[in-house]
Amino acid sequence: MKLVIRKSNKCLEVWEENRPVKTYPVATGKQEGHKELEGDLRTPEGDYIVCVKNPRSKYHLSLGLNYPNNLDAQAGLKKGRITESEYRAICEANNAGKIPPWKTVLGGEIYIHGHLEKQNWTHGCIRMNDPDIEELFKLAAVGTKVTILP
Repeated sequence: MKLVIRKSNKCLEVWEENRPVKTYPVATGKQEGHKELEGDLRTPEGDYIVCVKNPRSKYHLSLGLNYPNNLDAQAGLKKGRITESEYRAICEANNAGKIPPWKTVLGGEIYIHGHLEKQNWTHGCIRMNDPDIEELFKLAAVGTKVTILP
């Protein structure tokens, strides 16, 4: 199983055996484009994995993504936004399948979570209706691949 999020279509697709089998409505960041900085109100774009599941989320249930991934860290290092040691720490965590450091200027704590019923935009996460995140939470495991498209 893999997840594909299409920001422009405001949908999350569950893919199995190279075809979509289920689609859910979602909301994403208030601003368009790829996330680069904490507080930029953008949802990242690219390939991620579910790195943590939170059954006690303040947003009903949540699946944490490994943003920043290694490409995000490389871009941040190249632009001088993070240090070499922050870059290494992010890459080491990602390469080990762990939660990358979320407290850098690149931001972090990007989740697929509930409460779409309460608000139709996010600060950078992916928001779903509560019954939908309940279904997805049961299906998705740590390590599930997630592709976020513009």
